[in-house]
Amino acid sequence: MKKKPIILITGYLGSGKTTLMQKLLEKEQRRIALIVNDMGSINIDAAILGKEGKCKNVIEVEMVEMQNGCICCTLRDEFIAQIERISNEPDIEAIFVEASGISEPSAIAGSFLAYQEDNPDTNVYLSSIVSVVDTDRIYREFLGELTDEEEREEDDIVNLVIDQIEFCNMIVLNKTDLLTNEQLDEVKKVLRDYQTKAPMIAAVHGGIDTSLIMHGREFNYDEVLDSSAIQRALEANDPEEAASCVDEYGISSFAFEERRPFNREKFEQFAGNYPKELIRTKGYIWFSDDEEHIQLFEQAGRNCALTQLNEWMASYPQDELEAMFEAFPELKDDWDEKYGDRINQLVVIGKGFEKAEIVRMLEECLETAV
Repeated sequence: MKKKPIILITGYLGSGKTTLMQKLLEKEQRRIALIVNDMGSINIDAAILGKEGKCKNVIEVEMVEMQNGCICCTLRDEFIAQIERISNEPDIEAIFVEASGISEPSAIAGSFLAYQEDNPDTNVYLSSIVSVVDTDRIYREFLGELTDEEEREEDDIVNLVIDQIEFCNMIVLNKTDLLTNEQLDEVKKVLRDYQTKAPMIAAVHGGIDTSLIMHGREFNYDEVLDSSAIQRALEANDPEEAASCVDEYGISSFAFEERRPFNREKFEQFAGNYPKELIRTKGYIWFSDDEEHIQLFEQAGRNCALTQLNEWMASYPQDELEAMFEAFPELKDDWDEKYGDRINQLVVIGKGFEKAEIVRMLEECLETAV
């Protein structure tokens, strides 16, 4: 059996990993297994990949959702077990893994290296570790810390960003349209201080040539270690010593779920003054003035975006809805008598925030008369 490549997509919260994954799947003509890791209690990334329905060109996608932890630490054993299971499925030709935004790629690679050593006849191999970088956020938020080591504390989030930059064999410079050429050159120069060899590919909305990633070569651990300025990587890959990412960096998350719609004006006012303690928010919502469309809300640092997606099933004509229920009876499991499948589901990730206060702010955005 031909060995199957594993492509690991990493990058900090809000860098554009899901968008890149969607673009890759749109262009692929192979049978793909997709593992999506989200630290929240709702796997928003997997849900969005499904709701947007943009992967029609892929012959087959098997999606495995892993949540409430990171595959580099708390979900490490489960991740390896899924890899082992998928490796033995003859119809799967490649495996894409979207890591959590607070996962350390060096720890994931270390786990896989240990697995390969214990299973030399495995049917999979690690091919690419792609680090997606939000160039705008690096420039606006992290550039000072990246250039000033004396001001950096051991548990600063920037240390996680550095690990994601330095331990990869490709960097996708995403959101380059938000910077001038001079600003982008400044970001590149700083990134080269941490990752000296990996090619940097400029992108807007995650669009890149898939052949750059699906090259068929095996990931070279020694080469990546040599290209890393800090050379941390594989020294601490003992599962018993693995600490939770949430504990190490002080990052925590919670899921907000509510059937009632948001009031558009109130929600937009909230988004315009987003709490600075929130690093990343992502999910799908609906508004009282539009019962038809799913809205994708994303926040990363200072940037917020709202994107209209496809329709809620509850807005389908009755005959189509009945046909869907007949074909997929499990859809009724989450069906609400009043709202159907309409629901607000957001995963909120931050540092130093009060959950009760954020929940209160979100609840104040809900429509009162529905």
